[in-house]
Amino acid sequence: MLTSSANRDSRSSLLSFWPRVREFAVPASMIETATARREAGDWAGACAAAGVDVDLHLRSVARDHGRDLATRLRADLRHLAPDLLRWHLPRIAPHGLLRPGLTIALARYHPPGHGDRTPLHLVVRTPPAWADAGQRISLALWDGSHTEPTARRHPHPHPSRRFRLDLHRHLWDARRTGELGDRAGAFPPHDGNGPPSVPDVPGTERGDHRLAVDRWAAEAAILLHAERRGPGGTVGVRMGRRRRLLLHLEAEESPTPRIAAVTADPGTSPAPVLPDAATWVLPDLDLLRTGAIEPDRLHPLVARALVPDPAPPGPGPALPRTGEGAAPERPVECRGARHRIGLVDGVLAPFDHDAAEIRREELLVALGGTPLPCLQAIDEAHRRPDCLTGVRERLDHGDIAGALAVVEGLLGPEAVLRDGPLRDELEAAARRRITYGLFRADLIGPGHLRRRTDPLRPVDPRPRRPRRPRRAQPR
Repeated sequence: MLTSSANRDSRSSLLSFWPRVREFAVPASMIETATARREAGDWAGACAAAGVDVDLHLRSVARDHGRDLATRLRADLRHLAPDLLRWHLPRIAPHGLLRPGLTIALARYHPPGHGDRTPLHLVVRTPPAWADAGQRISLALWDGSHTEPTARRHPHPHPSRRFRLDLHRHLWDARRTGELGDRAGAFPPHDGNGPPSVPDVPGTERGDHRLAVDRWAAEAAILLHAERRGPGGTVGVRMGRRRRLLLHLEAEESPTPRIAAVTADPGTSPAPVLPDAATWVLPDLDLLRTGAIEPDRLHPLVARALVPDPAPPGPGPALPRTGEGAAPERPVECRGARHRIGLVDGVLAPFDHDAAEIRREELLVALGGTPLPCLQAIDEAHRRPDCLTGVRERLDHGDIAGALAVVEGLLGPEAVLRDGPLRDELEAAARRRITYGLFRADLIGPGHLRRRTDPLRPVDPRPRRPRRPRRAQPR
């Protein structure tokens, strides 16, 4: 699913944005662990492996809404692929983080005899931007009220009209992932009904904005049917903050829905909004068509749906890049000779200098001297290694284990970090995780919080304005 902030970028920016997201946002270890637990029937364990906090209890659902509804919910949870859900959640540029503060509907449940009451929604929520450390998401039930604890602490507890997946179950339900190719427009139709209805979007070049206009008619018909409206209804399309259109479908019953007209939306239309997943071209499909990514770098369920005859499987997505972990030995030019540094007893150390020489050099450095080039290379690896960018991106996307594995592969599991950018990044990630824990416990928020300009900079969750000095009162 694409967000408008990501899709407004040029083709070059798009092709550099999404490969990084696909590499770091859902690592291969998460996919493997979540898949194994889901296939074993442990849906809660799969959610834990995919960074999903579960805020619902099936026994409470059975007690409050009946066993039939609880049975339907349990079946959906057992087939929920949380790693696939995280793969398709909306993201924002420039770092590809999850769009904050969203409540996205995954499924609707109408209890028996519900009448006109709001149906139950299985929803997934993304935390607000100030508490998005670890990029964790939560799974809950929403009944239309604001009394549940998770709804009280969330800035937007009701399901979003624009970001919804209850009409796109193939993006999270393992039973329906085979529909992805057809719903994304990866394969041309072979039903003999002619080409799909492609509207003329005024002022828009389809290739620049990656709009899935050839799917709009079919997706609008699905939306109108779900909203229990006639075949000749109207659907709104949001392509950004100030760009809205109205699609008017033909009223005639037809296997191939067609758009009769496209008009500008003044912003006051009560028409249902076309989901964001149906507005834009699937990013994985665009990456495959342009050759920016190989099928083996995609999620296995996505690759199976988009590439009918895939090549032999490769190493899988989100593996560390070449050079991010350290080789057993690294050459260093030291005083006219070629020396080596590597891991010795769990720490990074020089191979070509004995212990006495190292102690003398450390004493020289303490007195203000210049260390050996070998010691300089080790110090640089502790403070500002070449893999710092990869470590930072893994921390941003919540892959703490992957970031620590890269650091341990470079410095050794027994290394003690020195002051520098690498240690600052790890400490900042730990502080942000504490903020998320306080948000989950409802101990901070949702007060007025300062917006951070740098997503890597730790933020005081409840900053206060400095007090102004009081003026002297006249006597």
